[in-house]
Amino acid sequence: MPAGAVNVLTGYGQTAGQALIDHPDVRHIVFTGSMATGRTVLKAAAERIVPCIMELGGKSAAVVYSDADLDAVVEAVRIGTYLNAGQNCNNLTRLLVERSIADETLERVKACVEGLSIGPGRENCDITPLISQKQREGVESACRMALSQGARLVAGGTALSERSGYFMAPTVFADVAPDSSLFQKEVFGPVLSVTAFDDPIKGIELANDTDQGLAAGVFTRDIDRALWSADRLWAGQVYVNGWYVGGVETPFGGVKKSGYGREKGQEALDGYLQTRNIGIRISQPLSGSRSSVRNSST
Repeated sequence: MPAGAVNVLTGYGQTAGQALIDHPDVRHIVFTGSMATGRTVLKAAAERIVPCIMELGGKSAAVVYSDADLDAVVEAVRIGTYLNAGQNCNNLTRLLVERSIADETLERVKACVEGLSIGPGRENCDITPLISQKQREGVESACRMALSQGARLVAGGTALSERSGYFMAPTVFADVAPDSSLFQKEVFGPVLSVTAFDDPIKGIELANDTDQGLAAGVFTRDIDRALWSADRLWAGQVYVNGWYVGGVETPFGGVKKSGYGREKGQEALDGYLQTRNIGIRISQPLSGSRSSVRNSST
């Protein structure tokens, strides 16, 4: 890479971030963060009419049908819900399970969660600390709210104050109501909500029943049902029989209030291009004139 092509500036949003947004040489902004901060960035960018790509929050759900491979479901929960202590925008936060297998699924998820190792990341533990005391307090508050709204605590639910660091116990709630805060709002911590459904249409409706749409998942051995579900799940990416299925070559981004535009994949390059039209009139005395049009992307 040429010198200066990649620059890393560290700092808080109100200083380093604001300076980048306001700088006259910045002509394109790709932002990853919360919806609240995204609105602030968009307002500032609008003053200079700078195009933006927004990758904002998520409240991603996995729909688990009765024919699902439960080993795959548990592994998806282990990685999708608890990686980075749940501090991933597209992590698996809501498990929607067909009622006939809900109890078995919950028991297997509970066993997995209770067996997760807890400790610093350098020791390659399953549950690592939250980023700050403020963040842990927010996760604890979300757990207390879930209990007050009728959810049933299955595992965790409290801070691990005896440890050095901002650790939160890996947490599972069952019987989470669709209109509850835990079902609707991003926690950004190691907390999973489990809700049962009775038929595929209801499962899809529950998955789509938030104002965010970053990721979604479906678990089934029936490829036709998987494709039927993927077509109806309103999210920027749909994972089938796994979580975080994809790579740097696949487009990544959200719909609804999870943002717009795409990171990764060939589609990500579109935001860095401006298409211009160059029209040239060529005079030919003997046969009149004609126009030639050329499109150019820079």
